[in-house]
Order: sequence, then C-alpha cells, then structure tokens
Amino acid sequence: MSNSSNNKFHFVCRNCKHEISDFKEWFSYGQKCPKCGKNWVDTVYSQDINKYKELIFDNGAEVKSLWHYFDFLPLNDKKNIITNGEGVIDIDNWKFLEKFAKEQYNVDCTVYAYRNDDNYGTGTFKDAAATLVASVLKENNIKEYAVASTGNVANAFARYLAEAGISLSVFIPNDALKANEAEVSSYGQRVYRVDGDYAKAKKIAAEFSKKHNVLLSSGNTDPMRVESKKVMLFEWLRILGEVPNVYIQALSGGTGPIAINKAFDDVKELGIIKQSPRYILVQPSRCAPMTEAWQKAKANNFPEGWEQDYPIYDNPKSKVPTLATGNPATYPIISKIVKDSGGEIIEYDEDKLVDISRLVAFETTVRMGPAAAVAVGGFFDSLKNGYINNGDRVMINIGEGVRRAPDFMKEMIYTTKKIKSVDDCENYDRESYRDQLWKPFK
Repeated sequence: MSNSSNNKFHFVCRNCKHEISDFKEWFSYGQKCPKCGKNWVDTVYSQDINKYKELIFDNGAEVKSLWHYFDFLPLNDKKNIITNGEGVIDIDNWKFLEKFAKEQYNVDCTVYAYRNDDNYGTGTFKDAAATLVASVLKENNIKEYAVASTGNVANAFARYLAEAGISLSVFIPNDALKANEAEVSSYGQRVYRVDGDYAKAKKIAAEFSKKHNVLLSSGNTDPMRVESKKVMLFEWLRILGEVPNVYIQALSGGTGPIAINKAFDDVKELGIIKQSPRYILVQPSRCAPMTEAWQKAKANNFPEGWEQDYPIYDNPKSKVPTLATGNPATYPIISKIVKDSGGEIIEYDEDKLVDISRLVAFETTVRMGPAAAVAVGGFFDSLKNGYINNGDRVMINIGEGVRRAPDFMKEMIYTTKKIKSVDDCENYDRESYRDQLWKPFK
C-alpha cells in the first residue's frame, strides 16, 4: 500500500488481496486492481467496529441522512458532503399483503416496504449512491465524470454532481424514457442518447472515457455505490430492531444484494445480525437474461461453471427501460450471492405492472414506478411458487416513484367517467373498486 494521508479507510482486492490506499490511487489505476486487473474491492475501515453499535442503537441520535454512518463511509472530510437527506426513509408495514398471504396461501409472514420512492433527492434508490459519488468526486477534485445508465442512476448523478459543481456526461440507450432525459438535461448535464441498447451505451461511454480522459462510473461493484447502499441494512436494524430474512428487489445489475452482503460482513463479528437475507431478485419478463440463466442452472442442478453461462439479449424491448440490461455482466457475482442465500432469481409479467401499481396506490396511497411494481409483483409470484414461508419477515425495496414515468402514470387511470351534465353523476363508494383491483391476483 502506497503512502497516503488517508488513515480512515483503504481498499482490498477481493481477488488477490492487494491493498490500495485511497480513491486517488484507485482512480489512477483505472478503478482496477493494479496487480490482477479485477475491479471489485472491499473497503476496509480503521474505525473500531463497535462504533456501529453506537450509531445503530443510540435512540437519542438525530439521523438526517445516510451520513449518520460517516465513520464507515469512504470520505475523509465532512465539508465535502453533498446530501439531500437521502437514505433515511420510511419502512412501512404493508398489512394488506400480509392479509393476502394468509388468506390465499395460508402463509403467516411480515411484509415491509422500504420506501426509496420517498428519497429527497430524485425519489429513487439511486440517491443513496449519488450522495457518496458526488462527495467523493468533490473531495478528490474531479471536475468531469461520465456514466452509462438506463435511467435512474443518470437522474440521481445529474442532480448530485450538479450540486457539487461537477460536469456529467450521461450515455442512455435509445429506449430510455424521455422524462429521464429531461431531468438530466434540466440540471445542465450533457445527455448522449445512443442509437442502440444499454450495452452499446456502456461501450460508447467507455470509449468516451478513454478518448477524453474522463473518469467513468465503474458499475455495480463500484465501492462508492456498494458502500453507500450497505447503509440500508443498518437502517433496517436501527428502525425495526431486526434485519428481515427475505429481501425482494427488482434486478438490473444488482448492487443491492452486493451491498447488503458487504454490510453483513462489516458487522458479523459483533453478533448483532444473525445472517444476511435470502434474496429474491425479480426481472421484467421481456428482459430477464439472469432469470433465464438461473432457471437453466437450477434445472441442471447447478453444474460446474454454471455461473458463467448466461444469455445476452440484443436490444431488449421492455416496458421497464430502467431494468433493460440485456448483457448481465454481473450475473456470475449476483447468481452466487443468491444461491448462497438460498434465494431465487425470477421474472414478473410486465403486462401486470399497472395492476400492481393501481392496487398499491389504492391500499397505501404509495404511487410506484414500473420498476418498483416489478419487485412487488415478485412478492405475489414468490407466494404462488412457495418461496415465502411461515414466519418470514420480508423486505420489499420500493426502488422508485412515478415522477419520471408519466406514461405509466397515465395507465393508472381507471376511475374516470365522461359526462355531459350533472344528471350523469352519482354517489359512489371508493370501496367499490377494491374487488376489481384485487381480481388479477386471486
């Protein structure tokens, strides 16, 4: 490890255990280990891990953002923090899903919703990553950055980097939502809409990075993304007093489960968490390469090398562009995490996403975007397929709201009556819609 003024943290390559001092050194190596060339490192902290107990269990502390856990985040100086209060969000108990599980499948379970749609930055799960990325780049005097994104990462990075005074070039696939493009552009950040799919957007972004010497977001194992998102496990423990034993998330690249495992590894010596959750990861039915690979491996009893065998979809046409990752390069990592947890990788029918969001909005007033509906749909299918058991405590990651999905929002209209006069109006009972909304799931 080279000389550095940073004594707070360093990186350790997960492959060869080579140590890297800090972000300055990490960036200089192209965000890869200089010894073996791999791009997945663990962040190791010098702080006594017992400090976690104080941060998690001090009921008198005022927790304003994920920066409550500053001692275990890879930033040296608090003056560089760029924050909008992200990461400290509601965890709702969705009893309507508990009731459904009991009545339809005789399963007694607890269901929580992790409300990332309420993040103050851009209303998605990606705000957690964006706050740390912007802060680290500011601390390291990075003036220009680039990212390839299907949507939500681009929006979050665009806002937070703008607040840090950092110029961002965003490469989006041709099918990215216009609303995503508009939000990025509104912050004065550059958008490149690529004539092709997400894989092509990533390829051109990498070429741009090399040609113009611009630092590029390194993807799902990026230590900035992993370290920021690991905080959710500590928040569950702080708010609920426990870590749910089942975690359901819509799946594109899969930073979420990587981050949860990292959080568990950070504190396992303290004995405050028994084990990391069982992962149920859900892909949209029209872009589900990881699900296809998983089902094939499962059917063949996971033969040697199974985790390297996955399909690549060219130009996937999904109703959920934010999840349309046709080349699932992280599958070897994600699939092993899921298998080790006893979990599943499944898909959910895209034609039912509006039904999901209508139902959730009716029962809770929470308005979800299509990617969040994929996760909730995964809960329904998991019940049907026996993946949820008696006694399970289930956390569903509500990864996004509806603010950047106006077309999806329009599809949620179902109560409108066209009239010509007051004679066409009548009294009504809101409850009259309930059976209609539940019908697709019974």
